Amino acid sequence: MDTTTAPRTLVDSRGSSCPGPITDLALAYRRSKVGDVIELWATDPGVRPDVQAWAAKTGNEIVSMEDRDGKIVVVLRIAKR
Repeated sequence: MDTTTAPRTLVDSRGSSCPGPITDLALAYRRSKVGDVIELWATDPGVRPDVQAWAAKTGNEIVSMEDRDGKIVVVLRIAKR
């Protein structure tokens, strides 16, 4: 599924430190469906390895992870529930 047309949830965790961003991501994941896209914004650099571990554990896909405008932007596609 194309991430530009899939339902997208924005999770703004800027200013939150570990485990806040992953907790926020997990809450959004619980409300999502297969094919949905979650965009996570964070400022804690620990989010990078945390999201990689979360995606590997849950079987979901990291579409992109980049620094943008002073924040880390992670785009994930829900591939598994």
